[in-house]
Amino acid sequence: MGKNDVIQSIINLVGGNENINKVWHCMTRLRFDLIDESKVQTDAIKSLPGILGAQHQSDQFQIIIGPQVNEYYEQLSARLTAATTAQPDEQKAKKGLVSLFMDTVSGVFGPIVPAIAGAGMIKGLLAGLIALKVISAKTDTVIVLDLIASGVFYFLPFFLAVSAARIFKTNEYLAAAVAACLMYPSLIDAAKALANHSADAVSAFYFMGVLPISVFNYSASVIPVIFSVLALSYIHRWVDRIMPSVLKTVFTPTLTLFIAALVSLTIIGPFGIYLGKLLALFIQSLFDLSASFAGLVVGAIRPVAILTGMHHAMTPIALQNFADQGFDMLMPMMCMANMAIAGATFAIYFHAKNRQDKSVVLSAGVSALLGITEPALFGVLTKYKKAFIAATVASSIASAFIAFFGVRLYGYILSSIFSLPAYIGPYFSYAISGMAIAILLSFTLTYILVVRASRAA
Repeated sequence: MGKNDVIQSIINLVGGNENINKVWHCMTRLRFDLIDESKVQTDAIKSLPGILGAQHQSDQFQIIIGPQVNEYYEQLSARLTAATTAQPDEQKAKKGLVSLFMDTVSGVFGPIVPAIAGAGMIKGLLAGLIALKVISAKTDTVIVLDLIASGVFYFLPFFLAVSAARIFKTNEYLAAAVAACLMYPSLIDAAKALANHSADAVSAFYFMGVLPISVFNYSASVIPVIFSVLALSYIHRWVDRIMPSVLKTVFTPTLTLFIAALVSLTIIGPFGIYLGKLLALFIQSLFDLSASFAGLVVGAIRPVAILTGMHHAMTPIALQNFADQGFDMLMPMMCMANMAIAGATFAIYFHAKNRQDKSVVLSAGVSALLGITEPALFGVLTKYKKAFIAATVASSIASAFIAFFGVRLYGYILSSIFSLPAYIGPYFSYAISGMAIAILLSFTLTYILVVRASRAA
């Protein structure tokens, strides 16, 4: 069965075009918002060639494919007809807040992960080269590399706006226009002046002399723009509904942008900033209470979060930490989890009975080392509960270890073995030790609990 046949089978087995309200993808999964989930033939989907797994999670139906997911998504999207799409409001009304949050986070961040991961990798390599004094921090070369690496994060609101517009089914260019309002230099410069306590700094602009627009630096922010685009989607539909047909072409976008921008600047933007700071403060308070305990908790829940598709919930917090503090301690723990998953998978290699199984396991283990853990989790570790437990234990212990020594990152980077250069500096030895603990401990525990046990039997 070829890829085209698999894609058509997926459409048929989830209930056909008419049962698909929305489909999107992250780095390894197709995620479906379905009208009637009872029509899904999960076991049949799992048996399709190239499919690593399938599951219902948080009112989503997820099909785990691996790094080739974008190829499947593009062909699948081309076959879906817009005419069968249900009304968003009707579907959202059926979902709880947690489900909506997870749909939104995974849908918004999934497509832009390649951009932020690529930029993060360059940023990590640059930091490593500077720390090793291979290049000087004051050279033109560093300036060029830094603008390549940092541009994505500084202008992150634009990426989020376009991605969120697709999720909320509203105009992408209006969404980018709202993000542009939040990123306009007069606002950014005023926020910098306020932060530097300049004599002419102001804390707010007053529209029409009455409506206060608080001064904030929205560059690299996450939550404000996502909520702003959500509001835009409702404002756009409302304006379009009340606007006479003859005036829609000109006045619908005009009125929509005016209202959405004012609402974002006066209410949603400040609210999003404070909410983001509150989330970061909560995580920081956990670290202040006990860094090792925080590591134990985060390290333990990370493999389960990946398995259930809820791991993207940590991404906004990590990005907010970078924006507010200049560093983040969550992402190193995500790396420990990936290394633990890789270690447990490599141990299963010695349990595999034939060459084909060994090839699958080895490929999944290497993929996990490179930061893509779904093939290892769904293709290998879900078949061996003790191996999954071993990976979770190793992830938790390794995360507690690096948290105790304060290991942190100063820029977003994909959690893989190649992220090591990003740690070069005062935490480098602890980061390497943490990775070694994660891989070796998970390998050893899995080898004892699964491999030896099976041979003894």
